[in-house]
Amino acid sequence: MERTITGFHQDEHGDWVADLDCGHTRHVRHNPPWTLRPWIITEEGRAQFIGQILNCIKCDAQGSGDETL
Repeated sequence: MERTITGFHQDEHGDWVADLDCGHTRHVRHNPPWTLRPWIITEEGRAQFIGQILNCIKCDAQGSGDETL
């Protein structure tokens, strides 16, 4: 399910996590060479992605995606 990014926070390991409008979260790591997301490293970069769409794997797994945690 496509969901809107509403914010970001760091997990207990210091990895960045996107907060989604459905109430779920998704890691958005910058882990070269496998995942290139250099924008996640800076506050300005993260701010540019607020309101952008990200697929919510948890909503996909739940079916309709209308449920929230």
